[in-house]
Amino acid sequence: MKEWKVGGFRGIEREGPQPEQGPDFLTREATEPAWRFHHTLDAYQETPLASLRHRAEAWGLRGLLVKDESPRFGLNAFKGLGGIYALTRAICQELGLEEVSFSALCSDLYREKLSHMVFVTATDGNHGKGVAWAAAQLGCEAHVYLPVGSVPARAKAIADAGAVEAKILELSYDDTVRYAAQMAEEKGWTLVQDTSWPGYEDIPRWIVQGYTTMAREAAEQLEAQGYQRPTHVFLQAGVGAMAGGVLGYLLHRYREDPPVFVVVEPEVIPCIYQSARMGDGQPHPVEETGSTIMAGLNCGEPCGITWPVLRDFARWYTACPDDVSREGMRLLGLPLEGDPVVVSGESGGVTAGLLGRIMTREDCRDLRTAMGLDRQSVVLLFSTEGDTDPASYQEIVGKDKPLVDK
Repeated sequence: MKEWKVGGFRGIEREGPQPEQGPDFLTREATEPAWRFHHTLDAYQETPLASLRHRAEAWGLRGLLVKDESPRFGLNAFKGLGGIYALTRAICQELGLEEVSFSALCSDLYREKLSHMVFVTATDGNHGKGVAWAAAQLGCEAHVYLPVGSVPARAKAIADAGAVEAKILELSYDDTVRYAAQMAEEKGWTLVQDTSWPGYEDIPRWIVQGYTTMAREAAEQLEAQGYQRPTHVFLQAGVGAMAGGVLGYLLHRYREDPPVFVVVEPEVIPCIYQSARMGDGQPHPVEETGSTIMAGLNCGEPCGITWPVLRDFARWYTACPDDVSREGMRLLGLPLEGDPVVVSGESGGVTAGLLGRIMTREDCRDLRTAMGLDRQSVVLLFSTEGDTDPASYQEIVGKDKPLVDK
C-alpha cells in the first residue's frame, strides 16, 4: 500500500492484481430477485441520473453522471431499497414462503401474521427511516435507535416514516448496533442491520442486494445517455454495505473492462481506509473517532460481507475532512449554468467534493494522472441522500454561499 496526503485529504492506492472472480452474491443472477421485487412496489420509480455536462467540460472529463437518490420512495435517501427487500425476505423465511410480490404480502391472507412481527435496527438516520417505512408498508412494528449526536430532525423523520419508537441513545454508532442486537435477542424481535458479523449475515446480504437496484438503474441510464460504461466510480462508505454492494454489482456487469473504484470516507472515522492500511486482509475497527457532519458515514466497524469486495476490488481509498463534503454539496446544489441541480446532503455530496479537489487543485496533478482521470473519463457518483438535515443544508448551500471554484 502506498499512502499519501495531498489536497487536504489522505489516500491509499491498492497494489497488486485483483482476484479473477467477483462476489457470487452480487452477480446479475443473484441480484435479479431484488430487482423484480422492487418493481412490484407501487412506490417504485427509478431515480434520475443527472448529467453535469458543463462541469465535466470544465474539469476536463468526458462525462460526469450523478445518481440522485433524494426522490427514492419519498424517503430522501436510497436506504429503503435494502430495508424493504430485507424485511420481505425475512418475512418470507419466517412464513415459509418462496419469492412473493409486495402486494401479495399486503393481502388479507397475511395481514394478521405480519401485525405480530417486530423489527429493530440501529441507524445514523437513513437506514432506520428505510426500515421504519418498510415495516409500516407491511403492517409490522419497527423500533429504531440512533447514536449520540444524532439531530432530532432525523429521529422525527424516522417516527414520521412509521417507527413506533425512534430514540437517540447516549452511545456511539457501533455500540448502538450492539444495543439493537441485544434488544432483538431479549425481546424476540428481528434485527435488520446493514452490517454483518459471524452468525449474522443473511439479512445484511439481502440489504446489500437491495442496494444493487440503484446500481443497475444507473448503469442502464448511463448506457441510454450514450456511454458504454463508467471509467471511474466514486463510492462513499460508512460500514461499506452500499459501497461494496454497488462495486460488486458493477464489477460483474463490466467484468471485461471494470471501472476504477474509489472509496471515500470521513477522515475521523475511516474504517475501510484503516482496514486497507493495515494490509493484513482483515477488517479493522477505528479505535479513536471524532465527530463528522457526514452522519450516514459515521461508522467505526466494517461490514463483514462487503469488506472482502472493497479489499480486493477497490483501487483507491480516501479519507476526507468535512470541508470536502461541504464543497461537494455546493457543487451539486449550485451547479454551473445549464447543469441540473442535485440536492445532496452531507453524506451524499462528499464524492463530488473529492472529485472537485482532484480535478482542480495543482497539488493533485500527479494524483489525477495516477488515477487516469482525463478527457476520456466518464465518472459516476451516487448522491445517496438529499437534504436529510434541512437546517444544515441551508447553512452550507444557502444561495449566498459562493462556490469554492468559479
